[in-house]
Amino acid sequence: MIAAGLPVLLDSFARFALQGLGTPAPIFPTRPLVVSGLFRYVRNPMYVAVVTLIFGQGLFFGSIRVLEYGIAVWVGFYLFVLIYEEPTLRKSFGLEYEEFCAKVPTWIPHLRPWQRNRE
Repeated sequence: MIAAGLPVLLDSFARFALQGLGTPAPIFPTRPLVVSGLFRYVRNPMYVAVVTLIFGQGLFFGSIRVLEYGIAVWVGFYLFVLIYEEPTLRKSFGLEYEEFCAKVPTWIPHLRPWQRNRE
C-alpha cells in the first residue's frame, strides 16, 4: 500500500504545481481545474493516497493505533471535502466542476479514466 500510495501522491502534487499553477493548500489554490492524470479516475487522489499510505504503515508495523489514525484522517478528509472543498470548487469552476463531479467518483477510483468532452 505504501508503494502504491507514494507515486499517486507525488504525481498529484506535481500536477497541481505544474498544470494548476498552485498548491493543494486552500491559501494558494490552482488557477485552472486540474482534471488530468489520476484525477481522471478519482476526484481526490491525494487524499486517497495519504490514507493508503497511513493504512500501509499501520499494516506494515502491525499497529492498530496507526490504523485508527488512518480512519480518523479519512473522516477528516471526507468532512473537509463535503463542507469546504466541493462548495468552494463549485463556486470557482461552475459547470466545469459539475461535469467532473458527475463523471468521476469521489473516493473509489474507476477502472477506466474519464474522457473530458472538448468542444
